[in-house]
Amino acid sequence: MRFTRSRKLAASLVIGALALAACGDDETTTTTAAPTTEAAGSDTTEGGGTDTTEAGGTDTTEAGGEDPLAGLYQECLDNGAQVNLIALPDEWANYKGVLQTFRDKYPGVANPVQNPNGSSQEELDAVVNLAGQDDMPDALDVSPAKAQIATDEGMWLPFEPSTIGEVPDNLKDADGNWVSAYYGVMAIGTNTTIVPNAPKTWADLKKPEYAGQVALNGDPRTSGSALAAVMAASLANGGSPDDIMPGIEFFAELKQSGNLIPTEVTQATVISGETPIALDWSYNYPGLAAQLEDAGLTVEINFPSDGVYGAPYAQGVVANSPHEACGKLWIEHILSDEGALAYLEGGGMPARFGALEEAGVITEEMKANLPPADTLAQVVFLTAEQSEKANQMLQDNWGPMVADL
Repeated sequence: MRFTRSRKLAASLVIGALALAACGDDETTTTTAAPTTEAAGSDTTEGGGTDTTEAGGTDTTEAGGEDPLAGLYQECLDNGAQVNLIALPDEWANYKGVLQTFRDKYPGVANPVQNPNGSSQEELDAVVNLAGQDDMPDALDVSPAKAQIATDEGMWLPFEPSTIGEVPDNLKDADGNWVSAYYGVMAIGTNTTIVPNAPKTWADLKKPEYAGQVALNGDPRTSGSALAAVMAASLANGGSPDDIMPGIEFFAELKQSGNLIPTEVTQATVISGETPIALDWSYNYPGLAAQLEDAGLTVEINFPSDGVYGAPYAQGVVANSPHEACGKLWIEHILSDEGALAYLEGGGMPARFGALEEAGVITEEMKANLPPADTLAQVVFLTAEQSEKANQMLQDNWGPMVADL
């Protein structure tokens, strides 16, 4: 994979970026994405029901024994030994690797993934449509806007994993409904075998030479990654975290010029040339690059400086799901060292990056798939209110202004 900006991530720059968000108030302001970490360590309680609970420990390989998570593992084995997951593509933030580390760590626990390429909205729909069934999702991984909807509709079973103390405040729900295990930055990926002159900025995407070549990863009304692209374009065109309309207008112009196509981005469409310019999360490109290289193609990834935007995805246990204990075990795992390092391998920025960096378990090689440090330092997260406002504006305007043209 070829990057046009330096991708060597100096630890000092990342630590500096991590320190910036300590000044933000996630309840009322937009906060810088790479936040400070808090010292871990809290009393552990084994919980059930609907109360917010904390489970201790991070390293277990078998039920029983002295490990604090062994009890939760055994409870999962007794609770059907299965966690129903949904919308986790192998290439998305290296979920293939994350899932494998879960299987290695907790043998005997099945982890089927239904509708792996589904959108965040389809995850919420599945919770409703499959309620009371054995295949109802036990855990979700959704965009901030959809996480707020899930909160409003009471879909979450509040649960705080044992590593919650090392997760910055703006990467977790104050009431324990959800926690973000990773985040990414919007990028422009180009199949340079087909498009030799790759666009480097949002403004570049308007050029006539890119007619019929620009694609989103889904519909922003249902897809968090597509919504993020619209927000990034808004920031590049005079918008703000409180105003996504310039981004909608930007894509309306791309649609009218013929540059934006309706085909949704997948690895297959990028490789085939159907979507040679893909707007997607930074953590989806390492897997794509490997696939392109295997096919004898080349890819260039650019982090547009005229509109830097990043966002976490929210993970949590589904209330009244068939395997709540296994759902909790899954959340524990993705926040563990093994889960965090697996995300990192795929280019996802682990929520516990600061703690892992301080512990010396992250190598320079592991950082190779991350966005440049100066890009990470500029990332801002939307508050719940800003996400809700952006989502509503998209619901009201994307159809008449873009999709239905």
